[in-house]
Amino acid sequence: MLPNLFPLLAAAPAVTAIIGSNPVRFYRHGAAPQNVIAPYVTHRSVSMPPINDMSGPPRADEARVQLSCWSDNTGTGSSGVETLASAVRDAIEPRWYVQDVRDMGRDPETMRYRIDVDVQVFVHRP
Repeated sequence: MLPNLFPLLAAAPAVTAIIGSNPVRFYRHGAAPQNVIAPYVTHRSVSMPPINDMSGPPRADEARVQLSCWSDNTGTGSSGVETLASAVRDAIEPRWYVQDVRDMGRDPETMRYRIDVDVQVFVHRP
């Protein structure tokens, strides 16, 4: 039911070069392990309204997914949050629509930098 962007990001060499491939450091928002190695990506479904159809029940939902890119530095180097956000965006755009990119600054608790990438995903119902 919820959109799954993991296969798309796990298949993108530019993304896995940054967040690893075994394991891929991609977690549900709030579920990253304590003391996880940065950089990594978290995700959450922000909204998922049905695409209503007068001829019957909805055949799909239009989901908005927030991907949060986390890193210990802000730069564009191999572990920088800007590099990670760019790689995530490049992996997403051939298939889905990037709706927004937000620089969230530095998290006061973890001291890690964060950039959010919001993605529009169409989830077809069986």
